[in-house]
Amino acid sequence: MIYITGDTHGDFRRIKEFCRLADTTAEDVIVILGDAGINYYGNESDGRLKYILSKLPVTLFCIHGNHEMRPQKLPDYEQIIWNGGIVYKESKYPNLLFAADGEIYDLDGLKCLVIGGAYSVDKGYRLMKGYGWWDDEQPSEEIKRKTEAVLKDNPIDIVLSHTCPLKYQPAEAFLSCVNQKTVDTSTEIWLDHIEEITDYKKWYCGHYHIRKRTDKLQFMFDDIEELKIR
Repeated sequence: MIYITGDTHGDFRRIKEFCRLADTTAEDVIVILGDAGINYYGNESDGRLKYILSKLPVTLFCIHGNHEMRPQKLPDYEQIIWNGGIVYKESKYPNLLFAADGEIYDLDGLKCLVIGGAYSVDKGYRLMKGYGWWDDEQPSEEIKRKTEAVLKDNPIDIVLSHTCPLKYQPAEAFLSCVNQKTVDTSTEIWLDHIEEITDYKKWYCGHYHIRKRTDKLQFMFDDIEELKIR
């Protein structure tokens, strides 16, 4: 089975409980729509979390968010092919897989395009406090070109992204303490373009910490559901 959920930010209690209730195995997959929080500290804290997660009876397929490092920038990750697309994996934790932006994965017969990343509206606060922030949090121009090239030749069923197209931004989820005029929406503007040129059946995203459906797009947070196009 392929399941999907929103941001976890290092808290996997709901996934642990879900695995218990659903009696999952390593053959089952849970897609995390960014900000898994597995590569956040860059030290032994991450290692302890990975060790705990490696004992879960499930495979975690993590999309890049904006509150975590890109695994390809870290020393212990290898690049392999999984379900038709590139993923990053550490040999010590084979059930923790990290998607590469612009890749298409075959998830139970559904062609799924992954587009991770977003702008951190809390960037200033995190820098002031010395918390983690990374300047490659948003898709690069190279990633954008790759994604658009892939879409020219490959039909897809589902888009899996961290943030959403600008047209679908949920204003009700905006933080009142953030001046929206200071927010960089370049990724969302580009996703508007991707949405316009892509014939998809379903779009899933996280980032906004809400549950909501609008048109063919579904925002996810702490809910866990079966991946599907309806």
